[in-house]
Amino acid sequence: MIKLHFTDFFNVKPDVLDAYGAFNISLLNDLPLFIDPFLLFNNPKYVNLHDEIIRYMVFLRNRALAAGAMPGEIVALYTFSEVRQNWLGYSSIGNGGRGLGLQAASSMRANLSMFPTFGQSSITRSSHIEQLSLVADGIGRDIISDFTTNLIKWFLLEYTQGFAMKHLKSIQVRKFGVKKVRFNFQTQTWMSGTYTLPSFGGSFILLTPKEILTKDKNWINKLDLYSEFEEIVDAISNEELRHNVNNYFRLQIDELSPNPRKKEVEEVITDTIRHFPQVIEYYVMLKEENGEEAVMISGRRVAQAETLFVKEASVFADLLARYTDFFAQTNYTNTYDETRARIMYMKKAIENNDGYRIFYDAHTGAPIEREVDLDILFRMVWCGSPSDFNTEVNNGRGPVDAAISRGSKDKTLVEFKLASNSHLKKNLQHQTPIYEQASGASKTFKVIIYFTEQEMLTVKNILRELQLEDDKTIILIDARRDNKPSASVATTH
Repeated sequence: MIKLHFTDFFNVKPDVLDAYGAFNISLLNDLPLFIDPFLLFNNPKYVNLHDEIIRYMVFLRNRALAAGAMPGEIVALYTFSEVRQNWLGYSSIGNGGRGLGLQAASSMRANLSMFPTFGQSSITRSSHIEQLSLVADGIGRDIISDFTTNLIKWFLLEYTQGFAMKHLKSIQVRKFGVKKVRFNFQTQTWMSGTYTLPSFGGSFILLTPKEILTKDKNWINKLDLYSEFEEIVDAISNEELRHNVNNYFRLQIDELSPNPRKKEVEEVITDTIRHFPQVIEYYVMLKEENGEEAVMISGRRVAQAETLFVKEASVFADLLARYTDFFAQTNYTNTYDETRARIMYMKKAIENNDGYRIFYDAHTGAPIEREVDLDILFRMVWCGSPSDFNTEVNNGRGPVDAAISRGSKDKTLVEFKLASNSHLKKNLQHQTPIYEQASGASKTFKVIIYFTEQEMLTVKNILRELQLEDDKTIILIDARRDNKPSASVATTH
């Protein structure tokens, strides 16, 4: 069995972990999930965690408003290492993220100063850490996630310790000393702690309840605030405030061209909110009123991620192991040969051994829509290789999905593309030479997956137009559901 997930490495039945409520994380690479602080607020089981977060943010806000804050204070109170042991987030390889450095800390401190009534709202049921990301720059989803995870780290440690003590063997766990576990408001310092936790790769593992996780975006987010701005203003109960906000907004909009660009409208919205920060509280109030929708949407997103990255990824790895030499310790002499061989094994498993099924949503039947999910699947099963694997490499000329290397002189790039990508032609025509020149790689494989006959014809027409029909670095994978032989039939030919 190819080991991909927590239950594989610790020999635990997936049903046991599922009954505990924890997500079955991959121990090869981060999965694109994160803790949404609103799900803590909206659930009576976890609302105390949300209260602690807000208490700490109010403490920071009060310090931010006080004159003469020392630089060392920012380091002590705002900077955190990423809690990489939960194996969640957006790390390009493995589970090592950036964490909260000085730049993020400074942005957080500056943004807090914009909310002098944080923690004392008369409009919302609570203040929310996500408010800091709604207007000012420098605070994104990843920073909110890292901050939240660090502030509830004590809970995650206790939650994981509870599972480990009940379901794991003594040789699978050990005691770990952990820094910055919980904040002591009396001494205004962070406390350390000791916990018995699953041991893996010289560090510990943290489990996370599925019901506090989401994917793609927080429930309280900047995109919704801006796209629903006018509806939010209409919901303001204070007539005078509603009139003033509308008047200020309309006067600036009228100064724009008859068909203003989206960026121009967003700049007007930003300026309006800066003048009337109460708008944010009314937006948050609407989000609070629809909390059950947040639970439903996040639950669906997590279930989809669980299907693709846990269940289907395991099935895919099993197919690769059963019907191909993908995981064989073949002595490839260079990264080009190794990369091409592995791609062709994937192609075989997808086209001939039922592997195409992993690309279709189990509930809706719709094919995969995000190329980044292809990248994650690829790097999850890329194990047992002598080559280094890095993803989303950026050398200043744009990202590429994967870089397979053996030192600086032997590097091969891989891009995964959906045939439905509207920029596919441009990518094939222009971007690949730029990637190769910037990274020093000799070749880039372009792996294009199509789901319909029309997509297949479109891709072939593009290749014909660009005179790339015979390019051996472009590999098409047929993931159509129609006319596929079953695995048992395919292996007889």
